[in-house]
Amino acid sequence: MGSKWHAQWQNGPRTKAQVGAVVMMEDGTPLTFAYNGFARGVNDDVACRHERPEKYKWTSHAEENAIANMARIGATAFGATLYVTHFPCAGCARKIIQAGIARVVVDGSSMTDDFKSRWEEDMAVSREMFGEGGVEVLVI
Repeated sequence: MGSKWHAQWQNGPRTKAQVGAVVMMEDGTPLTFAYNGFARGVNDDVACRHERPEKYKWTSHAEENAIANMARIGATAFGATLYVTHFPCAGCARKIIQAGIARVVVDGSSMTDDFKSRWEEDMAVSREMFGEGGVEVLVI
């Protein structure tokens, strides 16, 4: 899965989880890739910006970065598949549904006890939204 390779580019010396995303067309052509990180041009050399809870104000998730990258180049995500290293949070789920992404494929190896303990509430909301929004979710 290409999203693992791209996740290695994620900035942040204290980051444990390397998070990446790849959006692919139905025929397997990649549209864009992304990782958790700061917005273009925003200084990521400021140490406190990488510490919880401050980092949540500064960092965009890989899924939202992928969708923003597509908007930047005028590409459409409608009907595409999003491959992600980690299960999307509720905020990213909203953006995925609004972008018209048809399916989300999650790397099941990321579903560690630590990850689930921190994100289980968000994952439940995301699953419910994906179901209502018609987005297929596969954990492989």
